[in-house]
Amino acid sequence: MSLRLPTGSVTVLLGPSVQRRRMMNRLDDSTGRCASGHDAVVRRLGAREAEPAGDRLATVESARRGPTAMVLADRLTDGLDSSERSTVLAALRSVAAEGIAVLVDDADPVAALAVADGALRVDESGEVRAEELAYLAS
Repeated sequence: MSLRLPTGSVTVLLGPSVQRRRMMNRLDDSTGRCASGHDAVVRRLGAREAEPAGDRLATVESARRGPTAMVLADRLTDGLDSSERSTVLAALRSVAAEGIAVLVDDADPVAALAVADGALRVDESGEVRAEELAYLAS
């Protein structure tokens, strides 16, 4: 699957949970390419549900080291309370600020939208389209 994400931005994946899960599983961590066609480092960040928030923040911080071009945050906040979830998602915002493209699939897409620059919606058939976020601007 070919997917282009804007650098320096957090993009949230929206739509039915099963379809989001399938899309994230189809993305190949080893075949990232930058706009010029060169190989790009893609890091997939995830966590076990029982993993403490501090460990997840360290995982996010590790994505800032090295030549990372894209981060796939794959259910990184599962099992966290709302405060911890917000803290981890905000850390992804700081990763994007360094020029890294971040794609987030979260069990709580509304919380993820709080740090998002954009969104993609995957429908029941697996089709992906850009989602308008203008309604969040007010």
